[in-house]
Amino acid sequence: MKSWQDNWTELATFYRYPVEMRRIMYTTNIIEGYHRQLRKATKGKGLFPNDEALLKMLYLATMEVTKKWIMRVANWGTILGQLMIYFGDRVTLYLP
Repeated sequence: MKSWQDNWTELATFYRYPVEMRRIMYTTNIIEGYHRQLRKATKGKGLFPNDEALLKMLYLATMEVTKKWIMRVANWGTILGQLMIYFGDRVTLYLP
């Protein structure tokens, strides 16, 4: 309880956003699944000769993982509109 009281300012920020956006923010299954795939790709490789080799491996693993991403996010149109209202240019920069 004390932790919540001490950090309420930061925690309350989360509740400013609409329910649909909060659900996307606190649902980490997608992120955890992505990290699991990256660990799987690098697990048996041992050491990489340099950072660039590791980045290339992670890039290639990401390209393979994203081929399997076919599930749509429920209410994505609504969520995207809300993201554009709250975060403006930070979102529209990445839209086609």
